[in-house]
Amino acid sequence: MCLVQLTDTHLCQARGGTLLGMDTDHSLQAVIDLVKKERPQLHLLLGTGDLSDGGARSAYDRLQVYFDQLSPDNYWLPGNHDRRDAMLAAASSPDRLCKEIRVARWQVLLLDSQVPGQVGGALGDDELALLERALQAAQEQGLYTLVCLHHQPVTIGCGWLDEQMVADAEAFFAVLDQYSGVRAVLWGHVHQEIDRKRNGVRLLASPSTCVQFAAGCENFKADDQPPGYRWLELHNDGRVETAVSRVRDVHFEVELDSGGYL
Repeated sequence: MCLVQLTDTHLCQARGGTLLGMDTDHSLQAVIDLVKKERPQLHLLLGTGDLSDGGARSAYDRLQVYFDQLSPDNYWLPGNHDRRDAMLAAASSPDRLCKEIRVARWQVLLLDSQVPGQVGGALGDDELALLERALQAAQEQGLYTLVCLHHQPVTIGCGWLDEQMVADAEAFFAVLDQYSGVRAVLWGHVHQEIDRKRNGVRLLASPSTCVQFAAGCENFKADDQPPGYRWLELHNDGRVETAVSRVRDVHFEVELDSGGYL
């Protein structure tokens, strides 16, 4: 199964809106054009949060048109910049915001780490209980699992972003550690590439389709890396192949001297 993650698109209320000087509609289309070229046999498309910059219904209306260019099977998670009610109102199907997708021998879980009104994330008792039930069912049915959310569940070495990680990450991993079928955890939010392992599970973060954040910085700093996406190939024997691809032939404006973006 070929899966693509597009994250942190930050679409503004109107076409042509910018984040740190970057036109987020223009950058998203450039990334989509790259996916079309590189991944023509795409099965699933995941949008892992901060899909809008301010929760405008018009942003999600445009998002659906963009994502439908790649696959009708596209699924959305809310991030701290999103409004779930506007997402649901714009979605052509309520399944856009479903919690579980099953394809072949894989279960893809979509967990909501949004805390309304807060920048940082948490799962809470209900999402953790859902996670445990889903993983138990997957174990009984011999499925492998990819777990997706918006906020990072581990520290990444950026002081300002590490303050925003999943608050109940310890409880999250306590559940995951009970189930050997979990193969990877995938998130957005951090606008940079991460690929690590924890207890044999891949821990994956991906570039934004717009502005990138510099790695290893205590305070906010934008990066001059271009927008991109992550592809994943999920094999029937549980193997995960994955990498990041970036747009290299398009010029993007970005305000590198900005002190923040919230």
